[in-house]
Amino acid sequence: MIIGLVSAHQVFYSVALPVQPWSSPLPPTSTVKKPFWQRKTLEQLNKREWESLCDGCGRCCLNKYEEDSGEILYTDVACKLLDTQSCRCSNYRQRQKLVPDCISLTPQTMRDMSCLPPTCGYRLVQEGKNLYWWHPLVSGRAETVHEAKISVRGRVVSEVGLSEAEIEVRLVRWPQTKTAVKRPKAAGKG
Repeated sequence: MIIGLVSAHQVFYSVALPVQPWSSPLPPTSTVKKPFWQRKTLEQLNKREWESLCDGCGRCCLNKYEEDSGEILYTDVACKLLDTQSCRCSNYRQRQKLVPDCISLTPQTMRDMSCLPPTCGYRLVQEGKNLYWWHPLVSGRAETVHEAKISVRGRVVSEVGLSEAEIEVRLVRWPQTKTAVKRPKAAGKG
């Protein structure tokens, strides 16, 4: 028996982030000036920089519950729009029509967000921290988030066909961790 889950009338989070297929990273971080995420606040980012902060892990698209205490409880159940192989939203442009509780991240909504995982690029920049080695902007490759075992690939099921009761018993802790596989010697070299 699970105790302390929020009831159906309380907050149920589903956050979708950029789904554009990963394009080549912005200019290499080895240039003389610091990379944009180390020099700019979230409010100062242009659209391309903002979208590139998404590492493609898919953790934000997991169904979550918020307890009365404010603690966020993650499940291993993904939003119906998450492609669990690519870890991207399958209908990013229409996501808020199709999933009304999907939260669109902006610098303004970030101020009140408590449900993003500790590895999230948006959260890290907001907190003045650096991106991890496996982030595509650092590694130069979209696959490193999967290779580091940070993404939800192979760890989640879709919410399609599951009842609320079936979802709320699938609580997991791994989305709240920062644990990744060790950085390969060649990672980050582009």
